[in-house]
Amino acid sequence: MTEVVRCTWGTMTPLYTAYHDEEWGRPVRGDDRVFERVSLEAFQSGLSWLTILRKRENFRRAFDGFEIPKVAAYTERDVERLMADEGIVRNRAKIEAAVTNAKAAQRLEEGLSALVWKYHDPDSPVPKSMADVPAITPASRALAKELKRHGFAFVGPTTAYALMQAIGLVNDHIAECVTRTGS
Repeated sequence: MTEVVRCTWGTMTPLYTAYHDEEWGRPVRGDDRVFERVSLEAFQSGLSWLTILRKRENFRRAFDGFEIPKVAAYTERDVERLMADEGIVRNRAKIEAAVTNAKAAQRLEEGLSALVWKYHDPDSPVPKSMADVPAITPASRALAKELKRHGFAFVGPTTAYALMQAIGLVNDHIAECVTRTGS
């Protein structure tokens, strides 16, 4: 029997394995769906992604399914409600960034998904190991700069690259990974 090879992080917990195999690196389109990923990547900053995965359904409930118009309409009262919600990461700067980002996303003529997908790199290098996977690239710097230019917050180049990986703008599954090879 052949051993299934995955990116090393995708073997750490069953939740990581499911996320790795079913979601990470697969194309995500649609303004609300991309907004959710932008928001969750910002909440992850400085924390383990596992923390966010464990709380993801709570985030979805607390943030009205990440529907941009609903989150953009949040007031200080909503921020306080979210600060009291033990099911999410209660960081005021990150919560306020989600509201700011929803407002910025609403102002985008082309939409958030279209803006982000301009940075798609189908020819990104195939990593042989996780050591070959960068944390920042010129494209993630450019995406972060573009998002900030449009008024987004908490979207530095590292967060932008994590977003790019998560929603399929780049494919950073290692060369032998079952998800990349389809074996």
